[in-house]
Amino acid sequence: MSDIVSVFKQPGYKALVAYVTVGYPNISATLEIVPLLASSGCDIVELGIPFSDPLADGTTIQKASFCALENGVTPQLCLEVAEELSRKVNIPLVFMTYYNLVFSYGLEKFLSVCASSGISGLIIPDLPPEEGSELETATKRKGLDLIYLLAPTSTEERSRLVAERSRGFIYLVSVTGVTGAREKLPVDLASFVGRVKKLAPQPLCVGFGISTPEQAKRVAQIADGVIIGSRIIQLMEANDNFVSSVSSFIKELRQALDK
Repeated sequence: MSDIVSVFKQPGYKALVAYVTVGYPNISATLEIVPLLASSGCDIVELGIPFSDPLADGTTIQKASFCALENGVTPQLCLEVAEELSRKVNIPLVFMTYYNLVFSYGLEKFLSVCASSGISGLIIPDLPPEEGSELETATKRKGLDLIYLLAPTSTEERSRLVAERSRGFIYLVSVTGVTGAREKLPVDLASFVGRVKKLAPQPLCVGFGISTPEQAKRVAQIADGVIIGSRIIQLMEANDNFVSSVSSFIKELRQALDK
């Protein structure tokens, strides 16, 4: 059983997954915020490797990526940060990145360093399962989970393929479009989750657009986990002393999921 799968082993437990961009607003903040997320109630943390063309990300995370790149954050530095974080926290760390970065670094080399740095899995939004066989094989050899995404527009054929190939959990994109905090959840979210649940044995985690404890609670009633990203970035962006606001927000989310 992988570290990620073990998060979902307790029946009825709802996982809280958080996203942060490595190096935003600086490396020191990343090294501070991830242990804070873990101690406040997060079960998994996605570490976003900044990229110049983050096609799945909305304005908030795009700005964070741009800032991190301006700060000189590279994939190599992200790997070093992950290694340091893995010594500080006991929850799974997952890289959220784009295939071009993995390819440029060197697939086998990147995965080897991921494994030795304490990374448990990868989320690569621009890698469809039809083109992922090489990376699937390589990640399995390194003991890493390759997590695929499904959108409300995904066909039954694509959903079946992801159900066969995704490891750890399946990332359900709540809306068509990009990441970003939203005021309302889509009305057809329950039916989307229900369709995938009939096909997939893996846990289902929903992300994109969830920004309040109330929304998280509603999602947890139909899925196995909730993914929060943009709202955390916004809280970090709002003021230099973000520790208190982020901690309070995560604790409120954890309380909402546990009710």
